[in-house]
Amino acid sequence: MKAIVLLLAWVSVTYALDNGLGLTPPMGWNSWERFRCNTDCVNDPENCIGEKLYMQMADRMAEDGYKDAGYQYINVDDCWMAKERGPDGRLQADPVRFPSGMKALGDYIHSKGLKFGIYEDFGTETCGGFPGSKFFMESDAQTFADWGVDLLKLDGCYSNIQDMTSGYPIMEFFLNKTGRPILYSCSWPAYFVANSKIPDYKAIAKSCNIWRNFDDIQDSWESVVSIVGYYGKNKGNFSDVAGPGSFNDPDMLIIGNFGLSREQQRSQMAMWAIMAAPLIMSTDLRKIDPYSKALLQHKEVIAINQDRLGKPGALLVDMNMIQFWIRPVTPEGSVAFAVLYTGSAGTPEKLSVQCQSLGMVGPGAYNVTEVFDGHFIGMFKPTSNINITVNPSGVFFAKAVYLGDQK
Repeated sequence: MKAIVLLLAWVSVTYALDNGLGLTPPMGWNSWERFRCNTDCVNDPENCIGEKLYMQMADRMAEDGYKDAGYQYINVDDCWMAKERGPDGRLQADPVRFPSGMKALGDYIHSKGLKFGIYEDFGTETCGGFPGSKFFMESDAQTFADWGVDLLKLDGCYSNIQDMTSGYPIMEFFLNKTGRPILYSCSWPAYFVANSKIPDYKAIAKSCNIWRNFDDIQDSWESVVSIVGYYGKNKGNFSDVAGPGSFNDPDMLIIGNFGLSREQQRSQMAMWAIMAAPLIMSTDLRKIDPYSKALLQHKEVIAINQDRLGKPGALLVDMNMIQFWIRPVTPEGSVAFAVLYTGSAGTPEKLSVQCQSLGMVGPGAYNVTEVFDGHFIGMFKPTSNINITVNPSGVFFAKAVYLGDQK
């Protein structure tokens, strides 16, 4: 058994967009990773990007426990539009795939007690080749408000990254000008990173509720590990500016799709909770298996993700494919911690870790509980050691509740 002592440090600074939205990481569903830009509603009517798909997902969200678990947004991603704007210059939905129009779709989603998200692009075209918002930001913002949109995801294809620093805040201004509360999701920093530039995260946090920093997630463990690794490096100190109102977005949950084992699905759910990431599912809720469904609705994991402190976790050590992450949570002095085994082969690792290395630094005692199974591990002092076993591509995920001085 390996004995491990880690060093702990974090800084708490917040530069949040003050529009009253996203005080905890938003939760919902998005079509992109699972359904992509499938516009063939003739040959694949059940899975194409059309109003039927989003209405059915809204039904499943409302009726199958997701809404009760905290998921709110049904997010329409790219490829929903007609190829041309209307005669008045306004955006319009593809008339075949969205015959009722976007206002009617939003009304349907709202009738289920859910919120309506939509996609656009900062550039001249969306990534899928549909009309972008460049030169139309004010009218597009008003169009979205008129349709009852509650979240805008603004991508950055077919644009100059130098324009983004001023352009994304302009869209924020126009969204606010409509008077409708619209949570603002920005892809601004991801395009800077793709061009090997360090984004101005303080400026981003002042204009955006959530923001993408890195590559699109793919349906594979390798993709999840790559994203977690990038967030662990925290290049540009983007975690320092995150908090209530403004959160880093490592992209969608792929739990319930095809690329992750059960162990790996637990790992993604735990790491998105530790990172205070938006929980945006992208899977077929009509066909999801019971294991994945229960995992996505896991109350204790969601509670950590939604902790009101809103402070993302930090990577302390990455050693021989074993990562140690901690996140401060309520009640005061408490922490959640995750030990992630990024390798996908081998045998379980048995570790002995000093509790103060896992954020348990108060003068008193802590009750430690494994999150997924709810197993009470025991009461520990900071100088105690805790024994941990973690499986390949798995995670040990626990919460340590501070009890104060137990003298």
